[in-house]
Amino acid sequence: MEISSQEKLAENKTDKMIMKKFKKGVLAIGVLAAAAVIAAGCGKKDAKTTNETKKESAAESAVTEKKKLTYAKGTGPYTELFEQHVMPILEKQGYTFEATELTLQYADEAIADGDVDFSVEQHIAYMDAFNKNYNSNLVALTPIPTVPASIFSETHSSLDEVADGMKVAVPQDEGNMARAFVMLQDIGWIKLKEGTDYATASSEDVAENPYNLEFLDVSTSIIATTLSDYDYGIITGSIVYNAGIDPSTALFSENLSENFWLQVVVKDEDKDTQWAKDIVAAYQSDEFTDWLKANNESEYKNLWAIPEY
Repeated sequence: MEISSQEKLAENKTDKMIMKKFKKGVLAIGVLAAAAVIAAGCGKKDAKTTNETKKESAAESAVTEKKKLTYAKGTGPYTELFEQHVMPILEKQGYTFEATELTLQYADEAIADGDVDFSVEQHIAYMDAFNKNYNSNLVALTPIPTVPASIFSETHSSLDEVADGMKVAVPQDEGNMARAFVMLQDIGWIKLKEGTDYATASSEDVAENPYNLEFLDVSTSIIATTLSDYDYGIITGSIVYNAGIDPSTALFSENLSENFWLQVVVKDEDKDTQWAKDIVAAYQSDEFTDWLKANNESEYKNLWAIPEY
């Protein structure tokens, strides 16, 4: 059947309207789909940002609110003093502690590796030597009560008995050896070269040795038990304490310089943490220092040199 011109015109008009509506529908669907994709992407981004923020906040919170601390436990009096009289101050602030028994070298390695948080068993000279030898970044926070190194003898009752060619035992480790040679200069037995760094002094820095003394490098831990083998021996404070030596029998005790006060030691990145600041505050508190000053003579026979803060 033949279609009239008017019918064709109407049919074309209808087709155009249908196509126009179809295109609008497709466009609308495309817009909605795009919006959905963008919204989903934004949702993922927002969720990711939120999660990252939460993680960062948690990390910051863990650092600022850290209350469980680990420390290197030594065999000397310094850890004992910390545990008995400084730790309780910090425990009242909510801190808890875990000790790991370590020799001094391994203690420093553990601090550097983050296995323990701090130690209270070394002076700056020893710490600096460790940092130099192991390319580390330990830092000292505050001087703490220290037992001075002293000169002892089992065969002589006075420094005045020094004579030509006598044997003097000095600690073998670099930091404490330096203490020994500074002490020997202080008592007038030697003279160090001009410009000597007192934190690293050794026999190589001796400019004058009028008594021709023989210096024997001996392990710090055994000088006390082999003292009779030498005319004089220089014994560090922790060994004096551990060996049960009466500090009043010392013939001379060192004048502590900045390098030889014992210190609270941490790694550099921890020095500004709240827990580090709280340890410093506990050592410097009136509660602790007043107690030690009141009991140093009666309980410790004036063993401790106490820093002024």
